[in-house]
Amino acid sequence: MSPAQAGGRTRRYVLDANALVGLFEDREGTAATVERLLEQALREERPLLMSAVNWGEVVYVAWRRHGEATARQAETRLREMPIAVIAADRDRATRAAAIKQKHNLGYADAFAAELAMEHSAWLVTADPGFSMLGRALQVYSLPRHEK
Repeated sequence: MSPAQAGGRTRRYVLDANALVGLFEDREGTAATVERLLEQALREERPLLMSAVNWGEVVYVAWRRHGEATARQAETRLREMPIAVIAADRDRATRAAAIKQKHNLGYADAFAAELAMEHSAWLVTADPGFSMLGRALQVYSLPRHEK
């Protein structure tokens, strides 16, 4: 069974920023997994989900680590991927703020968790901090990479 199938139905996935940073930096164990999820999303015509806040985080991290030109290239690549970027409206921001406060997550991480919880989706991440949410959040764990 592929990682995107469970119980006879296709799983839904939300990407944390570090999943795409790991893809762009060709991290062992992360890049291939994220590529498989993207390929499956294309085949099934069912895009992966990502918060606009986490999208911005991917661009920011690329810029901080590798410069503006690389960040612009990353953004161009992101636009070509089967990813539905979900806006951070007031209601979503309020729910993310509550998650941040209750579980001591980073602000951007709270948006990823909120989106995954809203869509009953698996959060694709290398961040072990999401384990604080327990059963409220399904996590598809990627290998941890030290910065």
